[in-house]
Formats: sequence, C-alpha cells, structure tokens
Amino acid sequence: MSTNETSYRDKKVMSIGIVKELTGLSERQIRYYEKRSLLFPDRTNTGIRKYSFSDVERLMDIADRIEEGVQTSEIRTELAKKDEARKMKEVKNQMLQGQLNAHFKRKL
Repeated sequence: MSTNETSYRDKKVMSIGIVKELTGLSERQIRYYEKRSLLFPDRTNTGIRKYSFSDVERLMDIADRIEEGVQTSEIRTELAKKDEARKMKEVKNQMLQGQLNAHFKRKL
C-alpha cells in the first residue's frame, strides 16, 4: 500500500450512532473519551463526528481498560506508546521497501 492510500480500517466514515451500536457505549461515553484525548474523530464541515473501524477497536480497548479500573491518563499514555511504535514500524517498513526497490532496479 502506498503512503497516499488509507486502509479501509482507517477511513473515517461512520457516525457516532453507528459506533454506539457497534461498541455498546453511550454517546456520552464516546464524547468523554474524545474529550480526554483518547480518540480523535474527524469532523465534517457541519461538525458531525466521523469514526473508523480502527476507532471502534480503540473504543473497545478503552472500555475494557476502564472496566479493569485503569485511569484515562494511564490509557492515554499506553495508547501514545502503541501509536509511536506503530509509526516507527511503518517508517521501518517504508525504508525496507525503498531499499528493496533500489536493489531490484539495479539488478534490471
């Protein structure tokens, strides 16, 4: 996948109503997690929140951690570490892909 493509999992296309149905969380809970910087939905020009399948998975993880008694500040730290690790992995993969492309272009 090129850097300009977005995985279907990351496309922000769902409304809060659909996310509410998928997660079993209330709109109030979802908005609270956004307010606590645990979730970052896109907004349309009219202010409607849009979520992705990745957001739904994140919400489920957040809800599980809350149920275990973990504070939102701790969850935010954990999520930031996971996001950073994911970004570093993507960068490494892009670098490796570039090296492979350069290597095979020389062979041709």
